[in-house]
Amino acid sequence: MSVIEHPVVVPAARSGGGDARPRRPRTSRDGVWALLFIGPLLSGVAMFYLWPIVQTAGFSFTSFGVFGGISFAGLENYARLFAEPDFYLSLGNTLAYTAIVLLGVPIAVILASLLNLPGLRLAAMYRVLFFLPYVAMPTAIAFVWRIIFNGDFGLVNHALSLIGIRGPYWVSTPGFAIVAVAVVGLWSSLGFAMIVLAAGLKTIPPELYEAAALDGADAGRQFRSITVPLLTPSIFFVTIVTVISSFQLFDLLYAILGTTATNSTLPQSMSLVYYFYQAGFVDNEKGYAAAVAMVIFAIIGVVTFIQFRVQRRWVHND
Repeated sequence: MSVIEHPVVVPAARSGGGDARPRRPRTSRDGVWALLFIGPLLSGVAMFYLWPIVQTAGFSFTSFGVFGGISFAGLENYARLFAEPDFYLSLGNTLAYTAIVLLGVPIAVILASLLNLPGLRLAAMYRVLFFLPYVAMPTAIAFVWRIIFNGDFGLVNHALSLIGIRGPYWVSTPGFAIVAVAVVGLWSSLGFAMIVLAAGLKTIPPELYEAAALDGADAGRQFRSITVPLLTPSIFFVTIVTVISSFQLFDLLYAILGTTATNSTLPQSMSLVYYFYQAGFVDNEKGYAAAVAMVIFAIIGVVTFIQFRVQRRWVHND
């Protein structure tokens, strides 16, 4: 008796692997749920970020009277701003501060690389010590550094006197005041930069260093050819954050230099944001201060855009 074997029909596997199921078509209900989840965040961004920008832009075309009246001023505030020497002075001070603080980025790269060395004892404690200035209150930092930069008994001038140099009165001399503030800004920003760069160092495969060592590359060559190129994404991020925060300089400058009533050098050492504060809250010129704020916003946007364009040439993206 012959047995007829029937072929077993195996259903064709669906593309995409395993237990694939047909996708449910999107409905308007999905959009409602998505909006419910992101709605609180979008409303917060619109309320606390977008609306103030729009409102400030509107105020920049107005003039506020002494008794609270508002009148349309057109481009008068902007014309006055770009003809004001104090604006260019504050812009130059801000650029000088930014340039000095940016010197902390290569310093942070070197320090982060040293703290990442294998077998380094107490590395975690060193990271915490370097990070403490970043989280400390600017007022407390300013109080300590005002003593260090004191022209009569400060530590800086004492160190200079040991090599025969008479130091200036740092916080009350035009030119030196912004340098003193920038040194404090560099010192206080090192901790954040080091933490970010240390995290970037953890993403570099150790096999690259082992292969380079087998090829005879010393530590310096490994740092130049492996560490720095592969760390450029983190370096770019730190640079962006440093530039933006430097253009927003106010609290550290105010805490170290004080006000025009207590420090006669302040008008020659103010930053862009301090210039905005002086116009809006001291001179009570709200419309002009709004124009200053919009120009600061535009400058930061342009500088950030240029940085993103230039980063394609030097940031490692593979």
